[in-house]
Amino acid sequence: MAAEAGSSSGSGHPPRLLLPTLRQLSFLVALSEQGGFVRAADAVGVTQPTLSAGIKELEAILGVTLVDRGHAGATLTPAGEEAARRAAAALVEVEGLVLAARGAGAPMCGPFRLGAIPTIAPFLLPQAMAAFAGRYPNLQLTLKEDLTHRLIDALRARTLDAALIALPYEATGIDVAPFAEDEFLLLAPKGHRLLGVKRLVIADLAGESVLLLEDGHCLREHALAVCRAQPPGRRAAEVGATSLHTLIHFVAAGLGVTLLPKLAADAGIAVGAAVEARAFDAPQIGRSLGVAWRMGSGRRAEAQALADTLKQLFVDKV
Repeated sequence: MAAEAGSSSGSGHPPRLLLPTLRQLSFLVALSEQGGFVRAADAVGVTQPTLSAGIKELEAILGVTLVDRGHAGATLTPAGEEAARRAAAALVEVEGLVLAARGAGAPMCGPFRLGAIPTIAPFLLPQAMAAFAGRYPNLQLTLKEDLTHRLIDALRARTLDAALIALPYEATGIDVAPFAEDEFLLLAPKGHRLLGVKRLVIADLAGESVLLLEDGHCLREHALAVCRAQPPGRRAAEVGATSLHTLIHFVAAGLGVTLLPKLAADAGIAVGAAVEARAFDAPQIGRSLGVAWRMGSGRRAEAQALADTLKQLFVDKV
């Protein structure tokens, strides 16, 4: 009778080691990064039961409990943390193998998943697409627009290859390549007193209602960082604007003033609204723009090439 797979009977060889699948390893890494089954399932694009079943299969293969499951959520055991660390390293190596086999190291070849925050995507990507297509004709680009923290999560979960974000933004395990600086302009209703100030400075905003995007938008934090140089004005964050377009309409209605990225102003976002943009006497660099990718990613060279292309676009504009 033939020996079963994995048996050493009659072969003189040790039992074959049952190995986990890459899918199971990616589930464990996502769980480690996201801290919960629901968020991890969303990050890798499967249902929560599918991810949970995959983790249980992995535990059976390894013969050890990887996750403590309780009412408070899922917590990795010490064995689970070690397995997740090694799984992440293994996935990076496999990703590099695939990329090397597909394109022999050629940058911007094949599928490339790019994310961008809402205060960058509509104002930069349209003119950048022609440059990408010209330089990298084999690029198969897919785009995702989302808030910074979710884009960073997607980079860590390997569902994005790179993301256009605003800096500074602290994120462990993420590398960035800045490609441009973005100046903040004052945006006020037409006829506002600040538009007639001879030498406009940040301190002139004292006492004004400075409208900001709602919590979760990094532009809010960058605007607040600039405004910290001035005395506090009246609170106006209650408007809860979720986009620059909404913010502009609030300004046009006379509810306050705001700080508008020059990138958006140059793209014509405020055209047709009863508002006017004006630069400060000393340029207020509110944020840097950069390309972010997961540290150790096999797409590092491509992300850097993307940053170089965008940097050249800004040089050409000047």
